[in-house]
Amino acid sequence: MTLAVEQELQARWDEADTLRQQQVERARYEADLARRRYLRVAPDHRLVADTLEAEWNDKLRALETAQQDYERYRQADRRCLDEEQRTRIRALAQDLPRLWQDSHTPARERKRLVRLLIEDVTLLKDRQVSVQLRFKTGRTQTLSLPLPKNNWQLHLTDPALIAEIDRLLEDYTDAQVAERLNAHHHHSGTGRALHAQMVARLRRDYGLPSRYRRLRERGLLTQDELAERLGIHPATVQRWRRQGRLVAHRYSDKPEFLYEDPGENAPLKHQNQRHCQKRGPASATVSAPPAPEVAGSSTHLCSSVR
Repeated sequence: MTLAVEQELQARWDEADTLRQQQVERARYEADLARRRYLRVAPDHRLVADTLEAEWNDKLRALETAQQDYERYRQADRRCLDEEQRTRIRALAQDLPRLWQDSHTPARERKRLVRLLIEDVTLLKDRQVSVQLRFKTGRTQTLSLPLPKNNWQLHLTDPALIAEIDRLLEDYTDAQVAERLNAHHHHSGTGRALHAQMVARLRRDYGLPSRYRRLRERGLLTQDELAERLGIHPATVQRWRRQGRLVAHRYSDKPEFLYEDPGENAPLKHQNQRHCQKRGPASATVSAPPAPEVAGSSTHLCSSVR
């Protein structure tokens, strides 16, 4: 690796030196051409001779500048690859990951590093992508990578979110589920906030049982079923629910409920007992006729009252 870096740097310096040397040669050629033009002019053509002489002087100055630049850059290049530079190159070669991850390393330098390390890359696409790497040293390595996802796959909802929706539906409606998920910073596959319609769509798409179905599987009854079982009007079921005398569970975002079977604790049974206890003495008092004034009939009337 270190040798490859040094060779790369030397190749670049040699290329730059060749380009600068070509500039010097071109300046020398143009200066020589200007000299020959000046020497060919007739002595009596003083105006043309003065112009060509000035052009020759300009080319000579350009040649001198090119030669000075060439020498200056050449000396600088010689100083670049001194022992200190070689030590730094060796250190970088030993810590390639740090150099690669350094934010100051431009993309073009990363590409050069790859070219220094890798001879060629072969890609084989099947159910997954097989990457075969051949390094400069002759060593080979094979990597297996998943196929790139399509656009629709990139926007799939996180399976963890689906599992969380499934869990919350045991106790909450679609809108309540969306509210709790948003409170914990969950979002859809497209990055949007959740709402009741979205939760319902995800529930249908992933085959999750609805809250109604979950409650029915737990044995909860509809309003009409409970009314029939208790022998009361459905409106009474609603009234008892509002009074807290029945245990009801909302199964949608509308005021729609399913009810737990009260069994032996049915409100109707207790109500009838209290009703009979209150009405017994009162009905006897109300139904008792006034005692007649006729003698001998009081015993009969009293016994009928009792």
